[in-house]
Amino acid sequence: MLQLPDSPSCMKKLASVEDSYELCRQITAKYAKTFYPGTLLMKEAKRRRAMWAIYAWCRRTDELVDGPAAAITTLETLDRWEQHLESVFAGHPLEDYDVALVDALQNFPLEIQPFRDMIAGQRMDLCWSRYKTFEELHLYCYRVAGTVGLMSTAVMGVDTTRDTAAWNQDKEPYIPTDEAIALGIASQLTNILRDVGEDARRGRIYIPLEDLAKFNYTEQDLFNGVVDDRWRELVRFQIRRTREVYAKAEKGISYLAPSARLPVWSALILYSQILDRIERNQYDVFRQRAYVPNLQKLCSLPTALLRAQVL
Repeated sequence: MLQLPDSPSCMKKLASVEDSYELCRQITAKYAKTFYPGTLLMKEAKRRRAMWAIYAWCRRTDELVDGPAAAITTLETLDRWEQHLESVFAGHPLEDYDVALVDALQNFPLEIQPFRDMIAGQRMDLCWSRYKTFEELHLYCYRVAGTVGLMSTAVMGVDTTRDTAAWNQDKEPYIPTDEAIALGIASQLTNILRDVGEDARRGRIYIPLEDLAKFNYTEQDLFNGVVDDRWRELVRFQIRRTREVYAKAEKGISYLAPSARLPVWSALILYSQILDRIERNQYDVFRQRAYVPNLQKLCSLPTALLRAQVL
């Protein structure tokens, strides 16, 4: 149950900063099988731990709509969660996990708006089970995942030494905001394709209805898990579009601080490989969950390292 800032239970003794970060690390390691390994590649513990604090907040936000208590979540629940967020940004943690995020806010220039936008994405999940157009889906993906790109960029920092020529001394470093958002959106589009079957069992369809119509594939076909030529062409189309978004995201990595490039390249490569696995599974996302095996993850590290150093 969410507690409002003026709740008497907020007087309870909370976890220490160290213990709070450990709680955040544990929830990241448990649920973020692709994201967590990337954080371990971050050289600075302060940045790595801040990413865990952000992920823990995002996970808790997502579970309001998709977690065990989702059945009792209402718009009012999300309003209370936004009040909770405002308390955290004011430096007043209410729960053990909040302590780490309050500390991260003191160390990095995180803004509250991306967090608010993510809550707005949960409101969409609460009220919508279909998306008519890709534009509608794009907004949803920005809110629930593109926002993570914005949060992450604030923690990772940008390369302030990229343009060292005398005529660039007064030039502000380029902040790859659009590219960071693109990486979040591409990751969410990947999740949507991977989880089509799971979402269908909950009565949700995230693939735009206009795309279903374009390939003459019906909602009932999707609920029945029909894998035929129509479905394969539809998923190929979704994969091509998603890879275009990944390509946009790639262009921004070189503008990040050097220490951030390896973990971001690693996360991008690993997430995009889920699309490869969907292809290897003959586009059957209803009966086979696409995932990247641990050995393949390890084998991808040299590629990520090379790209971080050269690109």
